[in-house]
Amino acid sequence: MTDQMDLNPLRNFLADHFEVDSKELAISQFKGGFSNLTFLAQIGQKSIVLRRPPFGEKISKAHDMKREFSVLQALKKAGYRKIPNPIFFQPDESIFGAPFFAMEFVDGVILRNKFPELKSFSVENFRKLSQDSIDVLIELHQLELDESGLGNLGKPEGYVERQVEGWSQRYFRAKTDEIQEVEKAIEWLLKNIPKSNQLGFIHNDYKYDNVVLDRNSPHDIKAILDWEMATVGNPLMDLGTSLAYWAQSDDPEILKMFNLTHLPGNFSREEVVDYYFSKSDCNKENMVFYYVFGLIKVGVIAQQIYKRFKMGHANDPRFAALIQVVQAAGMHAIKSIETDKI
Repeated sequence: MTDQMDLNPLRNFLADHFEVDSKELAISQFKGGFSNLTFLAQIGQKSIVLRRPPFGEKISKAHDMKREFSVLQALKKAGYRKIPNPIFFQPDESIFGAPFFAMEFVDGVILRNKFPELKSFSVENFRKLSQDSIDVLIELHQLELDESGLGNLGKPEGYVERQVEGWSQRYFRAKTDEIQEVEKAIEWLLKNIPKSNQLGFIHNDYKYDNVVLDRNSPHDIKAILDWEMATVGNPLMDLGTSLAYWAQSDDPEILKMFNLTHLPGNFSREEVVDYYFSKSDCNKENMVFYYVFGLIKVGVIAQQIYKRFKMGHANDPRFAALIQVVQAAGMHAIKSIETDKI
């Protein structure tokens, strides 16, 4: 993507901001990811990461750079350490084609949808990573909200209802194909919203490729990335989204493109649920609802990106297959509803 952009305004801005010669700057785009664009800027001996929205039709809240930057600032102020430190936010679109922000570069390993960078990543490593990743999620859900100020980042009242209604509306706005399973699952969700007052700080997109692992201890999580959808709400909605991304070996191949949880050693979804509730005070009675919500949410995200692709706003060839993700998510959702299993 960088070869299609005029990076000179960005180079000049960074050179002025960090008081260096623009010739000392090198900018490259990180591969992988389906949403916001992430870049590495090497400024002499210093490395920083830049985040900006994707090209084309925007999803207002999901691509709000100022909000993501504010979340990082709030987490840092609250003393949470598993984040890249925020550096600055820049609203001027003329510099990088959209508002963007800069944050610390955290060196480590990110598990994409291909075999890990660490060739020695073993069955035991995956087993420990499964456990550690859920521990980190539970820790996040149990952060203190009032004194830290994190509670100001969301509106917990009516959160579940707003989410179900909001993602349902997003689906129909982005709809390109007739997929009955998705529409039936949406109808079921709207009719089965549980009454719950469970509350926590939630990431809303928590999966392996959004964490940075220690190179020397591959199950150790150094930082969590991609905070654009973080808020305060029902933590089981967060768990449901993570479960939707948590592919197993017996899942359709298309659903394995987002996560390496299908490789030997990883927890099954059932083990994830059991482990989470062994360490959480939350009630798991309606966990099928939260899992189905997660599947539909993943399907809607894929549908939105697929629509951008069909409209010519995005040219990544991977996006052509995302309609299959929508179909598989819908089928999985109906299966879960009918069997009452995750």
